[in-house]
Amino acid sequence: MLARDGGVSADILLGGLKTLWANPTAALYDCPMTTTPVIRQPCPPGACDCGRDPLLETPGADVRILFLTRAEEKRLVERLENLQSLSDLERLQRRMHEQLGIRVDIAPGFNEVRTMRGIAISINELPGLCRKTRASIPAAIRRGLEKNPEVAYELLNANDLLRDA
Repeated sequence: MLARDGGVSADILLGGLKTLWANPTAALYDCPMTTTPVIRQPCPPGACDCGRDPLLETPGADVRILFLTRAEEKRLVERLENLQSLSDLERLQRRMHEQLGIRVDIAPGFNEVRTMRGIAISINELPGLCRKTRASIPAAIRRGLEKNPEVAYELLNANDLLRDA
């Protein structure tokens, strides 16, 4: 409907808004999704043994790890360095496994735990996981434990190392 001045009627505009309010997801389906997911850039030749290219060439392979770009890796490392509690660390471990397929195991080492180096942090081998990332995640967790030693005490307590203390 045209208004008297030749413009579009307010009823048509409000009708569109009413439709959007009635079904807010309709606007999502009307828009074409042309964005492609951003994956990690390849490492320089000979500098890494991550196996990124064979992973991309394998049909049906789990490529979730390739979605960890350098910027996202920096955010993850920053988040790991600022741990607030053991439950926060466990939640981050679950999220890394769910979203990226990275399984991080954290436990007290075989010998005495005198420093944060006594806590064993291991990451399972994963095709596509860069060598530098494999080293930066445990280092960030150790820095987070050093920054907030209560989290380390909770971790040791959860493994019954401080039950008599």
